[in-house]
Amino acid sequence: MADTQDPAAPGERVIIKKYANRRLYNTASSSYVTLEHLSEMVKQNIDFVVYDAKTNEDITRSVLTQIIFEEESQQGQSLLPIQFLRQLIGFYGNSMQAFLPSYLELSLASFTQQQERMRTQFTSLSQTPGATVFDEQVRQNLALFDRAMKMFSPVGMPFPFPSQPGAASADDASAAEPAAAPAADESLNDLKKRIEEMQAQIAKLASKA
Repeated sequence: MADTQDPAAPGERVIIKKYANRRLYNTASSSYVTLEHLSEMVKQNIDFVVYDAKTNEDITRSVLTQIIFEEESQQGQSLLPIQFLRQLIGFYGNSMQAFLPSYLELSLASFTQQQERMRTQFTSLSQTPGATVFDEQVRQNLALFDRAMKMFSPVGMPFPFPSQPGAASADDASAAEPAAAPAADESLNDLKKRIEEMQAQIAKLASKA
């Protein structure tokens, strides 16, 4: 793999140009790169933006989505569960669509910070016990994240798709929203309680380290 380090100044965003032949050109290193290179740049926290070389349109989102598609296509690399993908698709055109991006961004940021704290706390534990506890905590976090996603569903279940028989109409959905509000509040309070319990467990494990 080509070197993904770029001569851009620290904190400076790297400009990537995408040409009609689908080739990607890194203007910082003056070299052509691939999606694999861009994936490594993301993992190295190198900020970049991708522009269409002809229209100068910002196409960073579509390129990052393509990277995810490529990663998901590789055997053993999948991160996104089928049910999560179905629910995510269900949010397109949904009344909660505008709120979901910020929620996902904050949730993943919190998840990342928590895992970093756990890695620091478990450094003093022996390798095998530490790995066991860490894996169990990851499973709990993923289960918690899945519950949080379901909380945003109008009925607390996977979304019915408009093309499916029995899918709720817009009128039915709007009529159900007021009744669903108390349930959403209760789920949110339960989610906060679970997070507090998880943080207490982490602090307890850290004190024994």
